[in-house]
Amino acid sequence: MKLRQLTGTITALVTPFRDGRISYEDLKKLVAYQIKCGIDGVVPVGTTGESPTLNWEEHMDVIRFVIAEARGRVPVIAGTGSNSTHEAVELTRLSHDAGADAMLVVAPYYNKPSQEGLFRHFSAIADATDKPIVLYSIPGRCGIEISVGVVERLRAKFKHVAWIKEAGGSVDRVDQLKQALGGDLVVLSGDDSLTLPFMAVGAEGVISVASNLYAREIGRMVKLALADEFAKAAKIHRTLYPAFKTLFIEPNPVPIKVALQRAGIIHSAEVRSPLCDMSAANAEVLEQMLAKLD
Repeated sequence: MKLRQLTGTITALVTPFRDGRISYEDLKKLVAYQIKCGIDGVVPVGTTGESPTLNWEEHMDVIRFVIAEARGRVPVIAGTGSNSTHEAVELTRLSHDAGADAMLVVAPYYNKPSQEGLFRHFSAIADATDKPIVLYSIPGRCGIEISVGVVERLRAKFKHVAWIKEAGGSVDRVDQLKQALGGDLVVLSGDDSLTLPFMAVGAEGVISVASNLYAREIGRMVKLALADEFAKAAKIHRTLYPAFKTLFIEPNPVPIKVALQRAGIIHSAEVRSPLCDMSAANAEVLEQMLAKLD
């Protein structure tokens, strides 16, 4: 299997809803907008896509729909993570067969396995496909970090486990990964506000929430950073920094869905319980930020 590059700006797509159901009309429009803006890849049904509240059929339907809409123009990285190894393996197999270019696999949440348990979990998933596996370490949501040692072991065993979405909030952690593995591992930022600092120490892009709306701008910033034009990239970063912070004043993806509705890209900001609508006060803060960036 030829491995795709999977660097640059990759959007963690929201899953639009209307009246409790997935709005494929809005999802089609969102994918088209991303491609028009020159995005480098899309992730359907990551955690930004509210994967915990989609049932099995919905999960796979969204992945298949996005693959069909992308039509090979950009890589589709299917979100296939779960806190159940069996479920993650099955989602990975089905996504492989559906034509996904790669899989994004989050660390198991709530179970809090040992590092050996993590190694076995990701090994079982990697055994289910020869397509790229993007590890996803986000200890703030999962309660555990994928250790550098586990990443090294997985990289040594599987040539297609060569990417990690790093969302631990630490530039030092990116340094540790790069010190250990150098060019053998592609690090992608999982925090919009830290994309540029992460790239300064070796990250090669971002899997972004904000790029659902600001795909062109973030894409430009990342391309400049990849070309070592950090002064120019920093100007874009400073312009977008209020968005990077304000889009997370309530649990993701609540604010970004409000912003996408405001922009007319999706018709509804609806989320699934236990997420809920933004508070009036935070909605006003978001509106003021969006108006300034307009």
